[in-house]
Amino acid sequence: MNIFIGPFIENTFLLRALIAGVLVSVTCGVVGTFIVLRGLAFIGDALGHGVLPGIAIAILLGIPGIIGAAVSAAVMIAGITLITNKSALTSDTAIGLLFVGMLALGVVIVSRSTTFTGDLIHILFGEILGISTGSVLIQAVATVLIVLAAILFARPFLLLCFSPEQTQVSGFNAKLYHNIMLAMIALAVIISFQTVGTMLVFGMLLAPAGAAALMARRIKTMMVYASLIGIASVYSGLLISYYFNLAAGSSIVLVATLVFFAVFLIKNIQKKAQTQKGAQIND
Repeated sequence: MNIFIGPFIENTFLLRALIAGVLVSVTCGVVGTFIVLRGLAFIGDALGHGVLPGIAIAILLGIPGIIGAAVSAAVMIAGITLITNKSALTSDTAIGLLFVGMLALGVVIVSRSTTFTGDLIHILFGEILGISTGSVLIQAVATVLIVLAAILFARPFLLLCFSPEQTQVSGFNAKLYHNIMLAMIALAVIISFQTVGTMLVFGMLLAPAGAAALMARRIKTMMVYASLIGIASVYSGLLISYYFNLAAGSSIVLVATLVFFAVFLIKNIQKKAQTQKGAQIND
């Protein structure tokens, strides 16, 4: 039993990483549910990579990377909204343009500076084992805000996931709640990049929620399942990284992805068995 609990009791950094990972799991579980149900995977991925230039500039200026990530995310959302509203281009086109542009800008900034030798790895793949108490507190506040938003706007969000037109007919401003949802996705990306990095944050947003979507029929249940899968992935990933000396953030996302494929496989086997059983009954 000590091999499962001992590392977290004996290692303060690992315990702090576990707490941070649990907070990120809840955040990504809630937000990831909306990403999966609304088909917003592209914007989640775009935001995950598009915050790179803001983080790079923040590090060059000597300010917290989370501030730069917030500015980059705000610029991306504002740009997507502007292009979509002021042109005939679709939101996918706007997202793609800003995604590529922001990522390219980030790479240019990094390539022109010699100060990113160690920081670049942390930006791309996270630094969960070195996360500070202050960052954990910021994550806790952000997690509470996202959960409260999901509770307060549960009705319009539910309608928006299945029909924007029905949302409007029911008396809710579909565009307003869509933008609130985008802000929640951005906030999830901003607070999660410190743990799993900009390259892997999309995995925590999508893999647990995707697995939960295969198991749950209700949105609330899906959020709970996604959060629990995320927490289990964080716990397992940290243990694997501890005992086998592997990258912690990557181990966490890899476990979450493997859980998704395991659930996918089991569900398909069950579906096939039910189909065969039904065919035998009809015969």
